[in-house]
Amino acid sequence: MDNINFSSQIEQDEYFMARAITLAKEAEAIDEVPVGAVAVRDGRIIAEAYNTREADRCATHHAELVAIERACAALGGWRLPGVTLYVTMEPCCMCAGAIINARVPRVVYGAKDFRFGAFGSALDLAEIPLNHRPEVVGGVLGEECAKILSDYFKKKR
Repeated sequence: MDNINFSSQIEQDEYFMARAITLAKEAEAIDEVPVGAVAVRDGRIIAEAYNTREADRCATHHAELVAIERACAALGGWRLPGVTLYVTMEPCCMCAGAIINARVPRVVYGAKDFRFGAFGSALDLAEIPLNHRPEVVGGVLGEECAKILSDYFKKKR
């Protein structure tokens, strides 16, 4: 994918969140919780993923973790300098820990997760005095992200 020139950070964030939403819908199509994640560096997508916990029967196959693993492979190391991770739902403790461990400098999420969200909703790992604190931006296309999730869970009930 070629670099795209954006007129603002908001425009860029919405563009890449829209891609994450597309991935979330792909997860929903295979009956996974609809969460998508996109890792971007220098205006280019370097990795992307969606939840595959059910399909892979693995508790750690959240969209964020799979995207981080793929981004590490793409960059050839466990640190992810210059990467922004876009995810449709606020990361949980496990994913937030991986984000911090991988030194992801910026995280942008859509919908808040009041039960498990670890970047401000249930708790905030970015506020703990660790050796790395990512910039966290929440609510980008948040209503659309939240609707996808709420519609999915309504169908499941």
